[in-house]
Amino acid sequence: MSNIREIDAAEITKAVSQLCIKANLQLPPDVEDALIDAVKKEDFPSAADTLRLLQKNLELAAARNIPICQDTGAACIFAEIGQDLHIKGDFEEAVNEGVRKGYKDGFLRKSIVQDPVRRGNTGDNTPAFITTHLVKGDKIKLTILPKGFGSENMSRVAMLKPSDGLEGIKAFVLETVKLAGPNPCPPVVLGIGIGGTFDKVTYLAKKALVRPICQKNADPFYAELEGELLTEINKLGTGPQGFGGRTTCLGVAIEVMPTHVAGMPVAVNVSCHVTRRASVVL
Repeated sequence: MSNIREIDAAEITKAVSQLCIKANLQLPPDVEDALIDAVKKEDFPSAADTLRLLQKNLELAAARNIPICQDTGAACIFAEIGQDLHIKGDFEEAVNEGVRKGYKDGFLRKSIVQDPVRRGNTGDNTPAFITTHLVKGDKIKLTILPKGFGSENMSRVAMLKPSDGLEGIKAFVLETVKLAGPNPCPPVVLGIGIGGTFDKVTYLAKKALVRPICQKNADPFYAELEGELLTEINKLGTGPQGFGGRTTCLGVAIEVMPTHVAGMPVAVNVSCHVTRRASVVL
């Protein structure tokens, strides 16, 4: 037990609270850089003007210390917990208390309802949607991905057949973006999951959104597919906020895992131009 490091759950609460506020007020540098780069490449005047307005929104949010978007999202939390770390206290309650505090102190909109059918706002944006992984070491890495539902509602999953092949995957992704149209506040960022099972493929798609959009898949095959899909999506002409143009998508990230011989699950988690995330290691 001498090699076990201990951390108090209160430290997790404090960290989550700060991450909730940071993620909602400050766009990650890679997404902001992609928006800036898109303006330089966009030769449709109305599209370029729209992108500049999105940039202006970021500047005003920073200057006034207010959320980038009114939909401050569901608090999706990814936790990588070291095997040699002991958390003194209730981990999930510590995370939820951090969300409560962060959304209150940051004056962030509370959007979570207690029951999916009967509704009823919980009043504090909890519960958080937590994904945990055990990893080597004695640290804990916490990442928050506040997910607005204008884009989340446009996400889809398909249980394709192996015979559908790569072209089937491409067709499904492009169809998803076409069907979404202007609804997810484009330019979008896409997280794509391939493989696993019905539940795991949607997890992969969400996990893909955590990766900086400037960071390609480590496998050259999937890195090339990310680039191909980005090119094809931007040929659709949806454009920023659906007004037309070359910039429908800022980035595509693919995550994969093994699957059953009889299947080829694919999921697309659509995210808007405000693809927010923030991380800390404790």
